[in-house]
Amino acid sequence: MTTILQGSFDARDLRVAIVASRFNETIARRLVAGAEDCLTRHGVGPDRVTIAWVPGAFELVGVAKRFVESGEVDAVIAIGVVIRGETAHFEYVSGQAMNGIGALAAAGDIPVTCGILTTETTEQAADRAGGKMGNKGFEAAAAAIEMAQLYTQLPKPSLRREL
Repeated sequence: MTTILQGSFDARDLRVAIVASRFNETIARRLVAGAEDCLTRHGVGPDRVTIAWVPGAFELVGVAKRFVESGEVDAVIAIGVVIRGETAHFEYVSGQAMNGIGALAAAGDIPVTCGILTTETTEQAADRAGGKMGNKGFEAAAAAIEMAQLYTQLPKPSLRREL
C-alpha cells in the first residue's frame, strides 16, 4: 500500500520564529501581521512566537540560521521586502536573500519558509501585503505550519555519512 505523508494545520504545539527585515518597514510590518494572524488562527499562542527584526533582507539569512541551529523553534519564517530601484542593488540583495533562505531550508532540520517579496514597485509590494494579491506573510506562515507537521512524519536524517 502507498504511504502518503502530508502536514496538517494544527499548530498548537509549535514554536515559531519570524525573522523580518525593517527595510521597507511599512510593508514588512503588514507581512508580519499576516504571519501572526495565520499562526494565531491555527493555534500558536503569542508566547510561542519570537520575532527578530533585522536591518535588511541581506541579514535575514544569518539570523534565520541561528534560529534553525538553536533547537528552540519548530519552524522559521523569513519576511522581507526588496523593491527594484535604479541600480543593480536589487539583484544582489534579493538574489542573496533568496539563495540563502533556500539553502537554509534545504540543509536545516526544520522548515524555513520564504515570505520575501521581490517586486518592481511599492504598489506591487502593498498588493502582496494584504492588498488585492493577499498577504504573502500569511501564506509563508501557513507553509511553515504545514511543513513543520510534515517534518514530524519524515524519516530522521541518518548519522551515517558516505566517505
